[in-house]
Amino acid sequence: MSQTVITIGETMVLVTPVEAEPLETASAFRLDVGGAESNVASHLCNLGTPTAWVSQLGDDALGRRVERLLRERQVDTGWVRRVASAPTGAYFKDPGNGVQYFRAGSAASLMNAVTVAEVPLESARLVHLSGITEALSASCAELVATVIARVAAAPTLLSFDVNYRGALWSVTDAAPALAHSAGGADIVFVGLDEAHTLWDTRTPDDVRTKLAHVPYLIVKDGDVGATEYSPAGTVFVPATPTAVVEAVGAGDAFAAGYLHAFLQGQGSAERLQAGHDRAVLVLQSTSDFLHIH
Repeated sequence: MSQTVITIGETMVLVTPVEAEPLETASAFRLDVGGAESNVASHLCNLGTPTAWVSQLGDDALGRRVERLLRERQVDTGWVRRVASAPTGAYFKDPGNGVQYFRAGSAASLMNAVTVAEVPLESARLVHLSGITEALSASCAELVATVIARVAAAPTLLSFDVNYRGALWSVTDAAPALAHSAGGADIVFVGLDEAHTLWDTRTPDDVRTKLAHVPYLIVKDGDVGATEYSPAGTVFVPATPTAVVEAVGAGDAFAAGYLHAFLQGQGSAERLQAGHDRAVLVLQSTSDFLHIH
């Protein structure tokens, strides 16, 4: 495998109403795929950056569906493992009311350092992780630590999206772990709201103080905009006004837009704008990914 980007993390079957209406009353549903890292991979491939996604799926119909759909998006799934003893996870979008997860004991939660033993992380230009993975299980936390250590010893860049999920672990456990993982990355994405929850930071500058040694720190403030802290200085680009149908997945789209522009050598303002442009596409839909020609 020779890919520009490698992403690693769980992907589940996503059940979402066809129309933006609550689960309780919706009558038509669509089966899709959803997972932070495969979302990033899907957007990157659509933008023209070759990307592989590494994970584990159940040896079941839903797992086969996930892999097929990602391959249709041109994502390289050659390093995906099948696990006969555990299922593929699933989650339901409930527009206006968040999401419901059915992921406990999933095949992906059994990932560990062996999952990436033969994956050539060092030959990629960039590896992307999120904080969701280390929250899934102790073995997944071991996987994240292994990836960070391997990438640190290589010229490969490491991108890390904090992606705190309160349903998966407490602030007490997550705050130091996520700060540590972010501190080992070259590019870090974090929402101002989740940074406040985790570290009691109030402003983007406070977050910068907390993660002072991250070369490229992107602090996202919802519909206000995003701030990049980099060796070149501090740049803020306002969000693009849009009517929000459903927000889940927009952060992944932003990360992909930003990373694609970063790998293309574009400047700070262009990178942030590329993130906003991609996020808007997802905000206007109930899907985590839209194929754009």
